[in-house]
Amino acid sequence: MGEGFYFIDILIFAMIAAFLVYRLRGVLGRRHGEERQRPNPYSPRPGQESGDNVVTLPDRGRMPVDLPPPSPDEPYSLAAGIAQIQANDPTFDEKTFVQGARAAFEMIVTAFAQGDTPTLRPLLSDDVYDNFAAAIRNRQAAGETLETQVIGVRDSDVIEARMEGRTAFVTVKFVSDQVNITRDKAGEVIDGDPEQPLEVVDIWTFARNTRSRNPNWTLIETRVPN
Repeated sequence: MGEGFYFIDILIFAMIAAFLVYRLRGVLGRRHGEERQRPNPYSPRPGQESGDNVVTLPDRGRMPVDLPPPSPDEPYSLAAGIAQIQANDPTFDEKTFVQGARAAFEMIVTAFAQGDTPTLRPLLSDDVYDNFAAAIRNRQAAGETLETQVIGVRDSDVIEARMEGRTAFVTVKFVSDQVNITRDKAGEVIDGDPEQPLEVVDIWTFARNTRSRNPNWTLIETRVPN
């Protein structure tokens, strides 16, 4: 008699288990080998190539560090500005940045003279690119050509650095020796002297969103000393 009750208990538990399995399959569905794979949210999107511009995600636990802006009564501190950027982006290194900015300077100056807008596009902000492209179009419409040779960059120094929200801004002063010649349709020199290099001083500001996966900086402003 006891063995009969024991058998009935097993049967009841088996029926309950079968019912639970049936219910779970109804909720979760059955796998038949044709399900769509769950996309990896951190993998490159379609059309996004893997390469130098694809980097690991920043520490998602970190939040932008908004240090208090300097008081109007206190002198500007470049060191404080750089420290502010490094607090938001620990990978920022002033020396490495200057090396990259120097290379970008020569590339942008050369591309502008050659009218090479595809090279300029990823290096410039929208506003700066529009201004450069308009100047190139005007030059081409006039039938003029610009020949630029950067003899050498004598100095490239960071003179300003700051954070605004998540965006870092770094301003660099470039002192270079250049030969800039403008020729008309006939190829005659209408501006500049091919035998006389000139000292050129440029002040450029670069910016980058420190939370972006893209490590590249873009040129957002150009000016000359007052």
